[in-house]
Amino acid sequence: MERPQFVFVFGALKKGFPLHRRGLAHAAYLGPYRTARNYPMLVAGPWFAPMMFHEPGSGLRVSGELYEVDPVTLERLDRMESIGKPGNFRRRIRVVPRRHGRSCRAFAYFKARFLAVPVHTGYLRSYEDRRFVPPWRREM
Repeated sequence: MERPQFVFVFGALKKGFPLHRRGLAHAAYLGPYRTARNYPMLVAGPWFAPMMFHEPGSGLRVSGELYEVDPVTLERLDRMESIGKPGNFRRRIRVVPRRHGRSCRAFAYFKARFLAVPVHTGYLRSYEDRRFVPPWRREM
């Protein structure tokens, strides 16, 4: 049996945002965390999506939420984040608690810069934008 994994979310998967209920509603919430290193995170693309780029040392320390997920939930998140399609990937990064506790390594979802067209914001520490259009509301 596979062991649970930690996942750090910083955008539309956070509590109160459109993808949370479909992705993490039944996962174990471990609290507010942030990246141990700086990463560029911004809002971009035709659907106003929060995107973080795997460029450690650039950008800002990004705030988000840490969850413990089972393998089925991780697979669902991978589908939601288009893992396997060009420019979409996940990597383990170090995250630290916002208040107290221990740091850990958690999966985070990243995008390639070519997906960030057009760019709608500068680099952000925290995603609070409400313009994201979830897949079920998109007109194709």
